[in-house]
Amino acid sequence: MTFYAIFDAKPGQPDLPVAVGDRFSWLAFWLPPVFALRHGLWLELVGYVLLVLALGFASLWLGQGATTALYGVLAASIGFAAPALRRAKLTRAGWTYRRELWAPYSEQAQLEALQ
Repeated sequence: MTFYAIFDAKPGQPDLPVAVGDRFSWLAFWLPPVFALRHGLWLELVGYVLLVLALGFASLWLGQGATTALYGVLAASIGFAAPALRRAKLTRAGWTYRRELWAPYSEQAQLEALQ
């Protein structure tokens, strides 16, 4: 079971609540740009591209092994931070935090939030 944060849409919009699971995101670990594009995290995507470019330039001095290890640390940190990034984006977009609950799937968390 996963811990889900439930967010309600802006007042006046008929959207369903969104359930953001508090777990490691494998998509954010393996393909950070795809994760950012899928969830509309534009600012985070720009930051990721700048960090990868900085790692590319730093590889001239650090070497290939150190750069690969640093990229692994970057990818793992994005995977762990993915739920927090999604929650921050929803808050900035005007969604309101309602509560947190345990559920096996995000769809079940949305159904429990509607009850």
